[in-house]
Amino acid sequence: MLIMSKVTVSLIKADVGGWPGHSSVHPALIEKAEEVLSEAKSVGTLIDFKVMACGDDLELLMTHRLGTDEAEIHAIAWETFEKATAEAKSLKLYGAGQDLLCDAFSGNVRGMGPGVAEMQFTERGAEPLVAFMMDKTEPGAFNLPIFRMFADPFNTAGLVIDPSLHHGFVFEIWDIIDHKRVFMSSPEEMYDILALIGAKSRYVIKRVYPKPGGKLPSEEPVAVVSTEKLYQTAGTYVGKDDPVALVRAQSGLPALGEVLEPFALGHLVSGWMRGSHNGPLMPCAFEDAHPTRFDGPPRVIAAGFQLCNGLLIGPVDLFSDVAFDLTRMRVLEITDYMRAHGPFEPHRLPLEEMEYTTLPHVMKRLAERFEPAE
Repeated sequence: MLIMSKVTVSLIKADVGGWPGHSSVHPALIEKAEEVLSEAKSVGTLIDFKVMACGDDLELLMTHRLGTDEAEIHAIAWETFEKATAEAKSLKLYGAGQDLLCDAFSGNVRGMGPGVAEMQFTERGAEPLVAFMMDKTEPGAFNLPIFRMFADPFNTAGLVIDPSLHHGFVFEIWDIIDHKRVFMSSPEEMYDILALIGAKSRYVIKRVYPKPGGKLPSEEPVAVVSTEKLYQTAGTYVGKDDPVALVRAQSGLPALGEVLEPFALGHLVSGWMRGSHNGPLMPCAFEDAHPTRFDGPPRVIAAGFQLCNGLLIGPVDLFSDVAFDLTRMRVLEITDYMRAHGPFEPHRLPLEEMEYTTLPHVMKRLAERFEPAE
C-alpha cells in the first residue's frame, strides 16, 4: 500500500433506504455508517470522516493519503453501504439498497451505483473546502453553479480584480452518454463551454483545474462533481442520481461567498418526482433537506470545512444563512407555478429524457393501439 503525502478527499454517496418513502435517512443508518468508518479511522486507513445526509442519500466524506480511485477506500464505502442496507432492511425502509447495483465489490464503486467525487491535492496553509450534496436531481444540476463560480465575472468578482484568478480556469467536461471528455479553457473558450454544458443532461462538468503559472498546481483539481448516471448501470430507472461535489475556496480560488453565490438563483434542474420533472433547486439548511412536496422540490446543502492536516474542521451549515431566505421564497413560488402544469411539459421532462423513467412501460402497453393517420 503506497502512502502519499498529498491529502485525498473522497465524498461517496448512495441511497440505501428512505425514511419514509424517499424523504430522509433514518438515524440508525447514520449510526451504522459511523461505526464502520470509526473502525477505518482507528486503524489509520482514514485520517478523518463525517457522515451526513441529504434527503434519502447517505453521504460519506472521508480524508486519507491513498489517492483517488483507491480500492481500499472504496471497499470501506461499499462495506458501509452494505451494512447500512442491512439495517434498512431490518427496519423495512423504502428502497433498501436501491443504489447498490452489484452483488459484490470488485475494486471500485464506480459503475456500481454510488456517486463519487474525489480529489487529491497539496493542502495549503489554509484550506477551505465545501461539500455540496443534492437530492432529487442529476449531475448536470452542478453545471450552472460550477461555471458561475469559476468563469462568470458577474458572480465571481475575483476573475476581474484578483490577479491570481484573472487568467481563468480549465474545465474538464464529460459527455456522459458517449463516455468521452474534453478539456476547455475559460475565458478563451467560454462560449464553446456554454454550448456544451447548457445541455446539462448530456454534458457535465467533471473537474475544474487551475491554469499553469498560478498559485496552485495546475494538475490538482479545485472542484470535482460526481457524474454517475444510475440508469446507465441499471438499464432502467432506479432513482435519480443525486450528485455531490467538492469545491476548494480562497487564495487563488473563488472566495467562499463566490462559491455559494450561484445557488442564490434557485435555478431549474431535472429530477423531482420519479426523476421525471423540472423544478427549482432549493439551497437549504441541513435540517430542511427532507424533500416531501411532490418528493421535492430538489434540495442542495453545503457543508463547510477547514482542512487541518487532513482533519475535517466542521461542518458549518452554510445555507442556513438567512441571506438565502429570499431564494427559498422564490423557489417556493416557482414550485407552485411548475406544479400547476401537472403532467405537461415543461414541468414534465421532454420525451427524449423520459426514456429511462417509468413512462416507457406505459407507452409499451399502448403501442399496438396506434394506427396510421390519413
